[in-house]
This record gives sequence, C-alpha cells and structure tokens, in this order.
Amino acid sequence: MLQILWDTRGYFFWLMLVSACCWLLERLAPWRKEQRALRKGIGQDFFWLVFNGHYAGVVIALVTAWLGRQAAALLGGWPWPEPESVKLLAASPVWLQFAVFLVLKDLLEYGVHNLLHRVPLLWEFHKLHHSILELDWIGNMRFHWMEIVVYRSLTYLPLAVLGVDGRVILWLAVVSTVIGHLNHSNLKLSWGPLRYLVNSPRMHVWHHDVILRGEHGKNFGIVLSLWDWLFGTAEWPAEEQPLRLGFEGMERFPEGLAARLVYPLGRRFA
Repeated sequence: MLQILWDTRGYFFWLMLVSACCWLLERLAPWRKEQRALRKGIGQDFFWLVFNGHYAGVVIALVTAWLGRQAAALLGGWPWPEPESVKLLAASPVWLQFAVFLVLKDLLEYGVHNLLHRVPLLWEFHKLHHSILELDWIGNMRFHWMEIVVYRSLTYLPLAVLGVDGRVILWLAVVSTVIGHLNHSNLKLSWGPLRYLVNSPRMHVWHHDVILRGEHGKNFGIVLSLWDWLFGTAEWPAEEQPLRLGFEGMERFPEGLAARLVYPLGRRFA
C-alpha cells in the first residue's frame, strides 16, 4: 500500500508536467481553431484533474487496504497467498516487464471500457466522461471516481501476479497519461501508419460522437488502438470530426459538481 501511495505522489508531478505541455501544444497548433481555451466547464475540469489525478486514488487505496485488513481478520488470515507474492515477471528485465504490463493492462482496460458502455449501471457512472462537449487535453481527467474502483477491481488480480518493478507502474501511468491527454486534445494527430497500433485524437473523437456508432459505441482503446482493429470495434470515418459530442439525453444529466460526485448513487441531489 505504501508503494501505491509513493507512486501516486510521483505520478502527480508528471501529470502536471504532461498537462502543461499539452496545453501549450493546443495553443500553438489547435485542430479546432474556434475552440476557446477557457471553454464552458473548464473550471470544473480542473477539479477533476486534481481530484482524479491524486486524491481519489489515494482515498480509494486507503479504504481498500482497510477493508482488506478487516476481511483478513474476519477470516483469521488469508487462506491463499497474496497475488503480489507470485511475482511472475520479477526476474525479467525491466523493459520486458514494461512491455508485458503495458499490453496486458491495456487489453484489460479495453475490456473494462467496453463494459462501461454495455452494463447499464456502469454506463451511468461513465456518462460523466461523455458529458464533455468540447474535447481538449483536460477532458481526459473528467471521469467519475467509481471508474477507478471498477478498473482497479477488474484488473487487479491478473496485473498483481506479474510482480513488476514499481518504476514500471509509474512509467506506464505517465505513458498512459500522455496518450490519454493527446487522445482528448484539440490537436490534429493520427500517427499515420501507426494508427493501427496507437490511439489518437483523430480516432478517439469518434468515441465521443453523440450519435451512437454500433450497438454500444466504437473505439474503446485506451493507449493502443490495436484492440479495436482486432475485435471489430474500430471506427475511422472519412470526415475528420463529428458534428456534435456527448450522449443522447444529456440535458437530464446534472451540471453541478456536487451532484456529479454522487451521481447516480444520489440522484435526489441532481
């Protein structure tokens, strides 16, 4: 648990640096030139940047650790070894640990992201991320804190048994933030032939189209677009951008910060 907290503190520095660089790139070469830097909702998005970038992860980690201790005490200790003790990749070179961790984590998160669109209750949480009407780098950090719980719960076991070096976890978090910020940025990037491997703003913008593409949406990739092309969920229209972003029925979605923090668990506050 201390390792998680250390990584979170180290990550926050890189989050701020990556954010500043993306903001500067958007000022130098904006894709949608009419889009304002101080767009509607930008103030609230700075809250999500700091909250989701640091505090939410720390609180969830502490609560999870406490619940784990209570459960272990109730059972008289865990009857099985802790997943972290398996350490499948501990003896491997750091570069190999990074490569395996990146591919496995991204594949798992592609699946979780898909579930966020398919499972009605999870979609209610995911609506916050899709409520953004003008994509820019900071839109990457607008998501409900429950998504952290969902992602960590569903990916924890297969990732924990790898036993990778703590540096790998931090490096991958930084790489994921770079790609995530760029995917949501107001930058005209497609990566050329690499678009079949790495996600981009040119591809991800269609994930935010208000018109639902496919039964549950398209372009679920996080860092790698590879999974979308492999599993038939890729969308790359001839037009560069959708006419409108969001989701159907968004006019009924709460706009206030407090209401969004508790939505949909406390709809009476919305």
